[in-house]
Amino acid sequence: MASGGGNNRNGTHRNSLKGTTTTSTASTDKPLSVNSNPSKPAFKNKSSPLTGASSGLRKSSPGSLGGGAAKDDAGVPGRVRVAVRLRPRNAEESVADADFADCVELQPELKRLKLRKNNWDTDTYEFDEVLTEFASQKRVYEVVAKPVVEGVLDGYNGTIMAYGQTGTGKTYTLGRLGEEDTANRGIMVRAMEDILAEVSPEIDSVLVSYLQLYMESLQDLLDPTNDNISIVEEPKSGDVSLPGATLVEIRDQQSFLELLRLGEAHRHAANTKLNTESSRSHALLMVHVKRTVKGREPAHSSDNGNSTSMARSLRPPLVRKGKLVVVDLAGSERIDKSGSDGHTREEAKSINLSLSALGKCINALAENSAHVPVRDSKLTRLLRDSFGGTARTSLVITVGPSPRHRGETASTIMFGQRAMKVENMLKLKEEFDYKSLARRLDIQLDKLIMEHERKQKAFEVEIERITAEAQNRISEAERNYADAVEKERLKYQKDYMESIKKLEEKWMMNQQNQGNERKMVHIAEEVAEVKKLLSKETSLRKAAEEEVDNLKSQLAQLKMSEALANSEILKLQKMVEDEVCQKEKLEGEISMLQSQLLHLSFEADETRKRLDRGGPGKVPGGLDSPVSQVRSQLKDSGNGEKASVAKLFEQVGLQKILSLLEAEDADVRIHAVKVVANLAAEETNQQKIVEAGGLKSLLMLLGSSEDETIHRVAAGAIANLAMNEKNQELVMSQGGISLLSTTASHAKDPQTLRMVAGAIANLCGNDKLQTKLRGEGGIKALLEIVKCGHPDVLAQVARGIANFAKCESRASTQGSKTGRSLLIEDGALPWIVQNANSDASPIRRHTELALCHLAQHEVNAKDMISEGALWELVRISQDCPREDIRTLAHRTLASSPDFIAGLKRLRIDY
Repeated sequence: MASGGGNNRNGTHRNSLKGTTTTSTASTDKPLSVNSNPSKPAFKNKSSPLTGASSGLRKSSPGSLGGGAAKDDAGVPGRVRVAVRLRPRNAEESVADADFADCVELQPELKRLKLRKNNWDTDTYEFDEVLTEFASQKRVYEVVAKPVVEGVLDGYNGTIMAYGQTGTGKTYTLGRLGEEDTANRGIMVRAMEDILAEVSPEIDSVLVSYLQLYMESLQDLLDPTNDNISIVEEPKSGDVSLPGATLVEIRDQQSFLELLRLGEAHRHAANTKLNTESSRSHALLMVHVKRTVKGREPAHSSDNGNSTSMARSLRPPLVRKGKLVVVDLAGSERIDKSGSDGHTREEAKSINLSLSALGKCINALAENSAHVPVRDSKLTRLLRDSFGGTARTSLVITVGPSPRHRGETASTIMFGQRAMKVENMLKLKEEFDYKSLARRLDIQLDKLIMEHERKQKAFEVEIERITAEAQNRISEAERNYADAVEKERLKYQKDYMESIKKLEEKWMMNQQNQGNERKMVHIAEEVAEVKKLLSKETSLRKAAEEEVDNLKSQLAQLKMSEALANSEILKLQKMVEDEVCQKEKLEGEISMLQSQLLHLSFEADETRKRLDRGGPGKVPGGLDSPVSQVRSQLKDSGNGEKASVAKLFEQVGLQKILSLLEAEDADVRIHAVKVVANLAAEETNQQKIVEAGGLKSLLMLLGSSEDETIHRVAAGAIANLAMNEKNQELVMSQGGISLLSTTASHAKDPQTLRMVAGAIANLCGNDKLQTKLRGEGGIKALLEIVKCGHPDVLAQVARGIANFAKCESRASTQGSKTGRSLLIEDGALPWIVQNANSDASPIRRHTELALCHLAQHEVNAKDMISEGALWELVRISQDCPREDIRTLAHRTLASSPDFIAGLKRLRIDY
């Protein structure tokens, strides 16, 4: 059983508190008698024996909180069953209360609990079951939850709820996964095992939703973006439904465990004095079970029967629907004991208000009041069916033995006593599965259609066969006719060619006789033509030779002209060089004259100002400009009469102060940026500074100034403004990462580097800016800053890397990121491993957390093993002072195949 320091997770579900009857279309509601006896009095009465089990409901184990029998009337009262469980003393209580006796004494054989009022007086209370600190998880499940689970399987609604002070073991009882030891499995895991063992995957269904009620807002733990689910009440039946909640179908136990892990990762928790990881919301697991009643299947007609007999034999199967609600209420706490402050205090107020509303409803039901204040809280609306409704309800209240918390223990016990007086009217939900009947008819129709299509296909094949045979015969006849025609054509063609050949031979003989005479005349004409061409070529050659001689003489003249041009060019080059030297001298003289002129102008202006003021050294009577006001305020601060920054802000105004960031006087700029930085340290001023353009001015000053002091103070102001998510996006959109990286590369002062690293670390904690921050060199800038070696600087760098790794881990869990970590790709892993065991506590804490987040995803495992991170993870799982980090490292090593293989390869006994 978990100690007082164990984790408490809280949740909510969708039941109702009033006794409205739940019905569905074409359904039959049958009652189930859990125990019709009135609830037990607070001190003396004992519960009466359980009645016999109905035909549809299995008998519960002896000593269980459920049991009962179904009857034929419209509804059977079923009293809320209450068990009390005591957790053992934890380490802190063993030391602090060593000299004091436990405030609680159990008598399990009499089902009694004694609450010590003082050393000689006690109060005695009776419950349906009293579980000592030695009670196993299996026994708790059998006496508290198993009867409810059996009722759900038989078509009844059921609720299992845990109530108690923070740190008394509610989440251990309900939601423990039992990953290290299966004997520690909680009610959620064991209930799902029994449900999956009874249902048939082929005909039955199991749907699961996992929700949390946080600060009066109903949120989906399986889809964190769905954070405002509405509660809808059916006007006829009074049932409460959550139409916006995610429903996941469960086929095996492993998928259910993965669903619980996913929901657990999105739960709200905080560290208090009573619990290191206290739940800040009510958690709600809803399991919808739909089962087909065996033995009621309709008889199938034979293949030879006609359609009339088939339709007569088809009857719809009977389906039973049950809903199991497991509620892990947030722990009640006193703020002075838990040490809650800030946002945690507001969470505690919201939790206590919802639990108070639940207590008022139970009081009204126990006293049979005419008005039950169900609508005072979303929690009471969701639990409407669990108290005074139609669900079988088992409540386990958890208490601790410490006498310091006797008041909270007494309040928890009285809550359980009042709950035992509440009676529910159990209803069996049955309906005919017309959808299954429709599917069966569809199957029969499909068979008839397939048979018709088969016969139609055979008929078409036969038609195609006859058609093909006729086509073959026609083709054969056509081929025979074509062969005969071709033979006749070849015969006539052969006769034609022979006749042509004979005629050609006769014509050639006649032409040969006439051609000899024409040939001689043609040769004489060709000889005369050749002579003419030869004489023409000779004249053309003589003209070409003369042209070549002319070109040679022109080339000689061009070479002489080129030599003269080169000499002229050399002279011109020398003259140009002389002109350049002369120009440089003149420019130097001009710059000297300009500086002298500026100096004379400045002296003249100073003289004129002194004359205007009435003489040298005289100060004007009023501070007319923002510059003089800022200087006056800063001089007063140096003399021990410093006006507060808020007073300066009121006197001068934010716009005037921001305008001084662009002043020409360096001292004024330094004083102005210090004032802005002091204003930015207050959260109330940050939005005003951003709206007035202060963030943009600081970034411009960071890029334009070369003063180390301005860099340090401006970076600190930007770091303060970057604590807001909206301002972080503005810093990124205005090139803040590039400016911070440039400042870090030129900075020498460790304090400046610390401010820059702090600003980048704040930006690393924004999920939306991961890719852009890395693309603009944010991670590389942090790795460059570590060269400083100053512990404060390294602590800020480690914080930024831890923030970045945490965002990456969350994105990978949600499925929005795949692949290796960007930190590993940018080379941050060696530095993380090197500083994971640093002597400085802040550096070590952040680097250990970064290693654990990187190790959450298998894709990073090989890189981490090669860089030596496996040794550090083993050390963290054994020696880390923080239990949550130590547990995370241990779970990561045990669940990663690559890490397990690495441990075996290195022969590390783990």
